[in-house]
Amino acid sequence: MHWITTAGTSHPEMVRITQRACAELLTVPGVRNAGAHIGQAALADEPYGINFTENWVSIDPAVDYDATVKRIQQTVDGYPGLIRDVQTYLKERIREVLTGASDAVVIRIYGQDLHVLQSKAQEVKQALKDIAGIADLKVEVHSDIPQVEVELNLAAARRYGVNPGDVRRATAVMMSGEEVGDIFLEGKDYLVDVWSTPETRESVTSIRELLIDTPAHGHVQLGEIADVRIRPTPNVIERVGQSRKIDVSANVKGRALSLVAHEVEGAVRAVSLPLGYHVEVLGENVERQAAEQRLLLVGLVAVAAIFFLLYTSFENWRLALLTFSTLPWALVGGLLAAFFTNGSILSLASLVGLLTILGIATRNGIMMISHFQHLEEEEGEPFGPALVLRGARERIAPILMTALTTGLALVPL
Repeated sequence: MHWITTAGTSHPEMVRITQRACAELLTVPGVRNAGAHIGQAALADEPYGINFTENWVSIDPAVDYDATVKRIQQTVDGYPGLIRDVQTYLKERIREVLTGASDAVVIRIYGQDLHVLQSKAQEVKQALKDIAGIADLKVEVHSDIPQVEVELNLAAARRYGVNPGDVRRATAVMMSGEEVGDIFLEGKDYLVDVWSTPETRESVTSIRELLIDTPAHGHVQLGEIADVRIRPTPNVIERVGQSRKIDVSANVKGRALSLVAHEVEGAVRAVSLPLGYHVEVLGENVERQAAEQRLLLVGLVAVAAIFFLLYTSFENWRLALLTFSTLPWALVGGLLAAFFTNGSILSLASLVGLLTILGIATRNGIMMISHFQHLEEEEGEPFGPALVLRGARERIAPILMTALTTGLALVPL
């Protein structure tokens, strides 16, 4: 589960929410254990702020998986006001590799002004909310948070002989701290930082009263040589292709992804965008369509290569065409199996399997015709139905053994 609150949420509040959620999740029948991490630790692998949490839950293999996930979802939905979702770790990783986001449908809006992006993202969200099958609809958390800004008055600083770098270093230490050393104690390494007290750095007045050293061995208050103010600043700046972006994302439940994605594209086209702004619809469906197109192209090349191999093997156009025309019948069983397991959805794995069947059927056809030719040319069997029946009986055992061993080899997968 991802838990995302508004920017500026405190660490104690995130800890409170996360601990309460984990304690509640552990009461769900079938949940074996749960854990979480909050925000960004030192040298973290993900650049998220303190308002971002990931929870992990392990489900007991002995229980009903779908029923347990449903109860987990109900528990998560009991926390209003949070951006949240529930998905498997593998699915999240695959989606993030495909689109950089962890949801099935991603509408990415590009532009330069953050407030315009936020406004248009809300319009897109409103346009999508009534589409059947849309779930976990949310807008990426891009918001302004209060930040202290120090703008140096160069003329005033010059009168006191103060360099801009001196002011920058002094204010940086006060506001962010600075590492000045290490202490090794009982086999552990402790960093030593110089930093102001919280009540000092959280007060604009105290920041203005910060004393800056002057070359004349005196001091001048920061407020006399700089403008210290609080102003709204974006909590995060994300860019793709040198353009700032914001994502509206959602998952799909209860409907085919392709149908939902088609309606999403229509709804997004109805949202007007200012000059210099554009939108892209990304996600699993777009990547799947691209993969299917590539697979179709490769499949056509493979079909052409199969026909060429048939002709090369038989050196006879008629036999090559005859064998080639029977190949689609080999796919009937695979298509029926895909239909009864996935309905109208033909997955990429199914397409790969069907192409594999096509290759096996081609091999069997070549072996069959070659055996017929052997019976006629080497054993003197006259051409006719008797030859075909004899050749089929003699080849059926090897063909079934090949099919059976191939199927058994794929069972573990």
